[in-house]
Amino acid sequence: MAESIDLATYGERFREDPHSVYAELRALGPVHRVRLPPPEDIGDTYLVVGYEECRAALTDPRFAKSAATADFAFHEEELIGSHLLIADPPHHTRLRKLVTREFTARRVEALRPYIQRITDDLLDAMLTGGGTARTRRADLLEALAFPLPITVICELLGVPDIDRTAFRRMSNGVVASPTQEAERASFVELAGYLEELVDDKCRSAPGDDLLSALIRTTGDEDGDRLSPAELRAMAFVLLIAGHETTVNLIANAVHALFTHPDQLAALRADMSLLDGAIEEALRFEGPVECATYRFATEPTELGGIVIPAGAVVRIGLAAADRDPARFPEPDRFDIRRAPQGHVAFGHGLHYCLGAPLARIEAKVALGSLLERCPDLAPDGPPGEWLPGTLIRGMRRLPVRW
Repeated sequence: MAESIDLATYGERFREDPHSVYAELRALGPVHRVRLPPPEDIGDTYLVVGYEECRAALTDPRFAKSAATADFAFHEEELIGSHLLIADPPHHTRLRKLVTREFTARRVEALRPYIQRITDDLLDAMLTGGGTARTRRADLLEALAFPLPITVICELLGVPDIDRTAFRRMSNGVVASPTQEAERASFVELAGYLEELVDDKCRSAPGDDLLSALIRTTGDEDGDRLSPAELRAMAFVLLIAGHETTVNLIANAVHALFTHPDQLAALRADMSLLDGAIEEALRFEGPVECATYRFATEPTELGGIVIPAGAVVRIGLAAADRDPARFPEPDRFDIRRAPQGHVAFGHGLHYCLGAPLARIEAKVALGSLLERCPDLAPDGPPGEWLPGTLIRGMRRLPVRW
């Protein structure tokens, strides 16, 4: 067995520019036994960095999502409960069926006027604040990238009065804590918060929102309903996954355009390139660096490596989307590229449920931002990149206009 590669030896480079590290690993092979840096160091982990191997692993049922299959225990399942991101069929099938209809392309497209209205209101507030009449400044994350998706998903769920400041803090703690202790504390706080939210929703008059529908929906042919614990877990995955990915998609797309001014100029000159710009941003700097943990249920050969039963597997979505075997000149950001086949939203039965919603939110946000701020520019360097290998995003994105 090959010696494990300790990724902590790359230091801050692995956080700031993981793509260069993945390129070095990919040159050696598509699959590696590694140790992830803290706080994700849980022992040997098998990291998949090749495009074809990533797509294969994402659809291989021998790589299960439930930690129970490998006798692992994580804060998430212990404190939140089993949900879509950490469940396997048939449990996953049942849960996904309950919410799939709310995220079809047709239903999401019907939300476009609402998304546009929220975007316009946020830009109104941003453009009238933050500086002198000559030069104004803002943190784009706080002004637009965060409040837009959290407003939309809260409206869908029927919890418009959520404490967004507190929720953002807990959400960041769950997906990007600097230590395992801090991560657990965030899960404990968020679990209590969601339990109270669901209890309040169960006691209130049912509405026509998604959470009300889940409370009263019959789960399967045997007539069972979602338990309170299942409702809490569903609220968790819809709220966290329903906004974190889009927050960082919007911010990463703007940052990629800032750092590639020729592409920004091309988009400003021809806004019909907007769809391509969103897809290229997903490929080039997608909001999910690695898919959530998987666990080998039996010895499985992948990319010439035998992954033993019980092993932890991380599938590198960002690594796959910079594989030169699939995308020529992968480190070049090109909004005219045809990036079809990228895995920024995953692949297979765990393909991101909210992908249509994220795409529309990003398109409305980016299009409106560039239209209303024709001289938008970076106002110094962005904040530090988030720790860990789950979410790829920045702490802040200062802009001026």
